[in-house]
Amino acid sequence: MTTAASQRDALRLHASDHVAVACRTIAAGEEVEAGVLRVVARQQVLQGHKIAVRAVEPGEPVRKYGQTIGFAGARIEPGDHVHCHNLVAKDFGRDYQFGTDLRTFAPLRPEEERAFMGYGRPDGRAGTRNYVAVISTVNCSASVSNYVRDRFRGPEFRREFPNVDGVIAFTHKSGCNVQPGEPYKLLQRVLAGVARHPNISAYVMIGLGCEGMQVDFMRRDFALDKTRAGEAAPAFMTIQQAGGVAKTVEAAVGAVRKILPHAESMRRSRQPVSKLVLAENCGGSDGYSGITANPALGIASDELVRHGGTSVLAETPEIYGAEHLLTRRAVSREVGEKLLGLIRWWEDHAKLHGATIDNNPSWGNKQGGLSTIYEKSLGAVAKGGQAPLAAVYAYAEPVTAKGFCFMDTPGFDPVSMTGLVTGGCTVGVFTTGRGSVYGCKPSPCIKVATNSAIYHHMIDDMDVNAGTVVDGTETLEQVGARIFGKIVAVAGGEKTKSELAGMGDEEFAPWLLGPTF
Repeated sequence: MTTAASQRDALRLHASDHVAVACRTIAAGEEVEAGVLRVVARQQVLQGHKIAVRAVEPGEPVRKYGQTIGFAGARIEPGDHVHCHNLVAKDFGRDYQFGTDLRTFAPLRPEEERAFMGYGRPDGRAGTRNYVAVISTVNCSASVSNYVRDRFRGPEFRREFPNVDGVIAFTHKSGCNVQPGEPYKLLQRVLAGVARHPNISAYVMIGLGCEGMQVDFMRRDFALDKTRAGEAAPAFMTIQQAGGVAKTVEAAVGAVRKILPHAESMRRSRQPVSKLVLAENCGGSDGYSGITANPALGIASDELVRHGGTSVLAETPEIYGAEHLLTRRAVSREVGEKLLGLIRWWEDHAKLHGATIDNNPSWGNKQGGLSTIYEKSLGAVAKGGQAPLAAVYAYAEPVTAKGFCFMDTPGFDPVSMTGLVTGGCTVGVFTTGRGSVYGCKPSPCIKVATNSAIYHHMIDDMDVNAGTVVDGTETLEQVGARIFGKIVAVAGGEKTKSELAGMGDEEFAPWLLGPTF
């Protein structure tokens, strides 16, 4: 659907679909118009939920978006409410192809080129914010890191350092007996990703002293001592070496004070949009997510790619059942196979813990009209637009490719966004239908509401309303253009609603792999 929807009862998204999505709550007995089809509602159908427009026999696939979203658990009659009571998820074969749906975009004309006011960094990247970080290598130093951060809050700090966005403590619940192999490497990538993030001007790293995630190992493995011209030298310390909590706090406060003048000296300058790295996520999704906000974000993502920038989709369990649409856009078979390897890992991971990968959607998703993981995933992948899939990354792996990419993360929002941000994403767009209030310092996070009701109800938290597509007042292209414009504006310093609310200090959540002893 690429044109504005006129006021109607329900939207049928593809000619082969068995269901339409209710644009309003429909009472039992009402005649419903869904494009060229008319049915009489056999039960009440809530706004955002599905109504059958064709009969489906038990066990047969049910289609939405022209794709399978599940299978009929009982006979479905035209006019039936289609949801968890009569729609079930079961495994089915997907038609995996590689590189068969590659698209090219029209080259930019000079008058179309966009720029933003960002922070040029010595390594050639560009930041959208200017923070100082206090990085805890282990949970045992988390409180100390917070005590240090708290010494740099309030009006005096703002007056003294008006060009610094703040001092952030990055704390977590791991770092001691981290299992060798990928669990250890993953946490290292996360911490190094904070230290080297374009939105961080300088940092102090604090450990306890006896943990597995040693400060000195971080310095050695990532050459953190080696600074470029124009970078502030970081400080490293442990509580045991410094002589306890109070002494460490004072030493770290002194170190932060020493590097703050460098951060204060940073100034925004004109940067090409090609230097932006966008994190894409969704949370609290509803029946409109795949119709309004997600495809509109996909349009914005494609525009960023057309400008030479980078856009990164994530949440591997929430592309499950739609991954075949991404492999068809892979620039090579190797890239497509790497994505499928992640899907197989997640299937095995779920079995290992006695779970199933289709235990999603969440309670709130179901309340909003989503019935199966396949339906949710088909809507979620729309955030990735139509650009070729250029690369697939491990969790928190540095994103270096240009274009549209994918990162392996869980579906849990804080963990997913932590991976994206520490992989180098400098601005995020987060779509929501139920009303997520997520923030993700050090990168600003733009909230896009899928429906007008939640946008107006939570106006202090939502940045963009994509519900206008269903309202019939805008096209997807218009909303996508607004999202792209908001990305550029926020990258240049405009505050998001989550920043204005002070969100983002508690959402840093590295993915914890492996057993804990």
